[in-house]
Amino acid sequence: MKKISTIVLSASLAASMLIAGCSSQPANTATPAPAANSNEQAPTPQDQAAKLLLLNNIKEPTSLDPPIGFDEPSYNILNNLMEGLTRLDADGKVQPAAASEWKISPDGKVYTFTLRDNKWTNGDPVKAQDFEYAWKRLLDPKIASSAAPLAYMIEGAEAFNSGKGPADGVKVKALDDKTLEVTLAQPASWTLLLVSNPAFFPVNQAVDQKDPKWAAEASTFVGNGPFKLKEWAHDSELKIEKNENYWDAANVTLAGAVWKMIDDENTEYQMFTNEELHRTTTVPSDMADQLFKEGKVLVQDGAGTEFYRFNVTKEPFDNKNIRKAFSMAIDRQTLVDLVLMRQQKPGNAFVSFGLPDANGTGSFREVGGDLIKYDPAEAKKLLEQGMKEKGYTTLPEVTLTYRSGTNYEKTAQALQEMFKQNLGVDVKLQKVEGKVLTDMQKQLQFQLARSSWLPDFGDAINFLDIFQSKSPSNRTGWNNPQYDKLIQDAYKEADDAKRLQMLHDAEKILMDEAPIAPLYFYNTSLLQSDKVSGIVSTSLSYTDLRKVVVK
Repeated sequence: MKKISTIVLSASLAASMLIAGCSSQPANTATPAPAANSNEQAPTPQDQAAKLLLLNNIKEPTSLDPPIGFDEPSYNILNNLMEGLTRLDADGKVQPAAASEWKISPDGKVYTFTLRDNKWTNGDPVKAQDFEYAWKRLLDPKIASSAAPLAYMIEGAEAFNSGKGPADGVKVKALDDKTLEVTLAQPASWTLLLVSNPAFFPVNQAVDQKDPKWAAEASTFVGNGPFKLKEWAHDSELKIEKNENYWDAANVTLAGAVWKMIDDENTEYQMFTNEELHRTTTVPSDMADQLFKEGKVLVQDGAGTEFYRFNVTKEPFDNKNIRKAFSMAIDRQTLVDLVLMRQQKPGNAFVSFGLPDANGTGSFREVGGDLIKYDPAEAKKLLEQGMKEKGYTTLPEVTLTYRSGTNYEKTAQALQEMFKQNLGVDVKLQKVEGKVLTDMQKQLQFQLARSSWLPDFGDAINFLDIFQSKSPSNRTGWNNPQYDKLIQDAYKEADDAKRLQMLHDAEKILMDEAPIAPLYFYNTSLLQSDKVSGIVSTSLSYTDLRKVVVK
């Protein structure tokens, strides 16, 4: 991924939202805030300030330029300053946004979007040409956006991004100021969901060509969303306010918001208790037990998985049975109940909850069921079998590498003890910074290492395609031609039932070959003031503040 944080919110996504054309679907609206009593005194500046929503972004956004940010600290803010063709509502369903309607060709490959009348914050009209320019810019090799592969479902996109084709070969075309036509390389039922992602937001072509650094400061930023960027004190705080030019401004209830940049959970908690923040990003570790018992923690399921990668190119994890033994020796239920204590669900497979299966038949995870079990006795047998296959009398030394952080350390220590008790194996622990760990994984310079995956869009294929042999996100050295073919065929399959079955089959191979050991599925646990309501965020979208009310 993309979303860097490991706290994401859940959504139940109906498959029907992705497959039907929306010729005249009404926009999702919020109930306007009640009018002030005419007898009341006009609010003072202090009263107005009190109505601002106070949030913590943890750190400075990487960038507010749509194809550059590609992480949660950037996109949570950008999702309020700009808007794509669609948005996800509180139930995770696709709603019209910058596009008022769309039509899908019978073969599922051509999408024709009709844009609303809307303006940029500088007063320019938002045009279909701005979307065409932005999407081709996302794919431009010179931009080198990490989000570019998300657009590969568009005909000509991968060729252009890889330097093997021209920009004109990308089948995104503004037919006129209000009509955008997009032709896919093959049907992709998740297209409407995907184009809600900030990577697909428009860019004002004239502004970008005049000032390539337009997104770096509040004074030059131009957006098309419900809020506008008012102030930006870098590495300190960022302020937004309601955008009067937004097409649905009448139904935006929030006057504005301030994002602080506090990268310390104890400081964040203190600011929350002092009412300097309306919401935290997590629960402080030393207060968690008490706050959970008191029922003060907001907990919601999410989409995303914490897991460990095995390096299958290094001993002893070049043996399948040894990998399976280590995975089977992990008591995931105990990990989430007694170690992490954040009400996560144990990761008994890789694809998390919150993603639809075919034809609205439930979630992918519910249909797929548990694919891993905790069985210490069987784990010992597999370890013995694997050692015999490798000719080991003693297992080579094993090092588990994890990134710095309280929960990562607690998890590593718990698994170290489980491996000792259930396999009789002494595992060494190695703590490194997050960037160092990522580099180690990319270079396959590890044995067993902590990792995570958060989806970019609501389909199981976005989980499973990362373990194709040529995927840069694989980082295990694992290669399975049958698995690769299932994923590639799934991308080409127009029948959703057949496509999802291919993905279920692929996940079974992944779990049986065990290049990874899933640990648990993500949720979010945070604190929120009772003075605030209406914050919308799902596991597959970013924070939406349009309907927020601050008392």
